[in-house]
Amino acid sequence: MTVLRRTPSRRSVIKGAAAILAAPAILRSTRAYAQNPTIKIGHVSPRTGPLAGFAEADDYVLDAINAAFSGGIENNGRSWSIEIISKDSQSNPNRAAEVAADLILDDEVDIMVAASTPDTVNPVADQCEVMEVPCITTDCPWQPYFFGRNGVPGEGFQNTYHFFWGLEDVIGAFLDMWGQTDVARTVGGLFPNDADGNAWGHPELGLPIPLADAGYSLIDPGRYQPLSDDFSNQINAFREAGCEIVTGNMIPPDFATFWAQSAQQGFRPKIVTIGKALLFPSVIESLGERGNGLSSEVWWSPHHPFTSSVTGASASDLANGYTAATGRPWTQPIGFKHALFEVAANVISRAADLDDPYAIVEAIASTSLDTIVGNVDWSNGPINNVTKTPLVAGQWQQDGDAMDLKIVANSAAPNIPLTGELALLS
Repeated sequence: MTVLRRTPSRRSVIKGAAAILAAPAILRSTRAYAQNPTIKIGHVSPRTGPLAGFAEADDYVLDAINAAFSGGIENNGRSWSIEIISKDSQSNPNRAAEVAADLILDDEVDIMVAASTPDTVNPVADQCEVMEVPCITTDCPWQPYFFGRNGVPGEGFQNTYHFFWGLEDVIGAFLDMWGQTDVARTVGGLFPNDADGNAWGHPELGLPIPLADAGYSLIDPGRYQPLSDDFSNQINAFREAGCEIVTGNMIPPDFATFWAQSAQQGFRPKIVTIGKALLFPSVIESLGERGNGLSSEVWWSPHHPFTSSVTGASASDLANGYTAATGRPWTQPIGFKHALFEVAANVISRAADLDDPYAIVEAIASTSLDTIVGNVDWSNGPINNVTKTPLVAGQWQQDGDAMDLKIVANSAAPNIPLTGELALLS
């Protein structure tokens, strides 16, 4: 990839104007060279709000990464100190954009990283694109990332790069899992009116066409507003259509409401496979016995056969370390939060000139790195600025006194081992 040099950049114009207005008589350097120069990495994550489950392991990951980076990173024979500045999006897209702008203009970060659904990833990436700041994101299917930001195939973006799986992968994983049973092929769809829900339910780019091609009928009652308190319309539509499978993409509070009302209204599907909401042990535990048998996609687990390029830890090491440190069960975003900083470290080590943001972007674009979530290589992706990681499907099953997410379908990634068999909801 060739990145054109543009001078002055939009970011420098904005920062320069602000500096002139604030202190016209003061000149200051943007880089300290007293001893080792410093690279600043901005990190945006939903520490609070309905998406906070995605950030549950942030402190653990950041502590480990800061320890790994404590000695600096070598680039062109010189050691660069690393400073990570993390800010909370509060699970709000507007707040995510605001803190990203703060990190760029006030903290003067050199690289931005972000994760945790389109509500965080997209506004952060948009700010970085406008201000010409190198940005690496993950933990959002690539379609809502790319098309939700009005990306044009063949053109893409200049400064922002993403690694994760796509809707085609989650659909394939779900079909792989459902195909192991003889349940009726009528599926109820739960899609909120947000970036994820609109992508999953999109008539051309989402679930409808692939499900129809596989012989499934999708019952879609239409978009509901996030944090809805009444799913009676959806439940009635699913019951009348004879849906034995329910799928979709929901935040945890919405699924809890839907699932409680399903019980109250006597709706009992045989398979419930929901993205986002059913990723987290804390959510499953909060559902009690009714959490047993629910299913979802599995992006990462202790059983994934990958290791960290920064610490050498295996997926199992990372997950078990989190449990030992916190007393809580492992959670899927651990691997991807860790991988963000693996990629950032690799880019910092390879960039031709760390004082040049365009050189950093070139290093991102040329990445080919084996990480704890798999290979990250932007020369091998489905569309500009995107590369994919493997995906399997799993089911929460009672294992002793706790619920465990068993991998029950892995046709698309057979190197990730199965750990259980799918069981229908009773």
